[in-house]
Amino acid sequence: MLNKILETCGAALEDVKDGATIMISGFGRAGLPSQLIDALVAQGARDLTIVSNNSGSDDSGFGALIRQKRVRKLICSFPRLAGATLFDAAYRAGDVELEVVPQGTLVERIRAAGAGIGGFYTPTAYGTKLAEGKESRKIDGQNYVFELPLEADFALVKAYRADRWGNMTYRMSGRNFGPVMASAATTTVAQVNEIVPLGTLDPEAVVTPGIFVQRVVQVS
Repeated sequence: MLNKILETCGAALEDVKDGATIMISGFGRAGLPSQLIDALVAQGARDLTIVSNNSGSDDSGFGALIRQKRVRKLICSFPRLAGATLFDAAYRAGDVELEVVPQGTLVERIRAAGAGIGGFYTPTAYGTKLAEGKESRKIDGQNYVFELPLEADFALVKAYRADRWGNMTYRMSGRNFGPVMASAATTTVAQVNEIVPLGTLDPEAVVTPGIFVQRVVQVS
């Protein structure tokens, strides 16, 4: 019987290795898998590359990863936030590498990885420092920059409901990066509010099909 449900967040992340690339969903607090992040802190993996919308806050598990110098590189759109002084200090000290990616480009790079696309051209960031070292070309009179897909070893996402096959729905704006990140990772781990019996979810309402999800943990 196919059953992707695990009892604890710790059990779901016990095989994260040093040097792993990890995507973390969330836009601010919405859709942030806080319990999974706390479990990652407790798990102990180091030299991590984190892909996220922002740099997290000092009072979250994300901040603990920065404080313990376990993040080698951060790929995000918004690295400077109110309450994110730990990352700013770590970056200025040279303890963590930063790759800033415009938000739309970040999402499309992740989507491209999930779709098996080798890359795409976008006009965003052409002629800026973010385009340095990247291929560019003119198409129908418009200048474009070539961007590569972005994939991960693990995606940590927060959803609302899931069944034992890993089919998932989200709650309002908590949907944000979860579906696209789930498609781009080798192993997707989801924390959910509720696990429902198989067949309960309306197939038309399923946002992330279970084929993209390997592990599900119910959290309060």
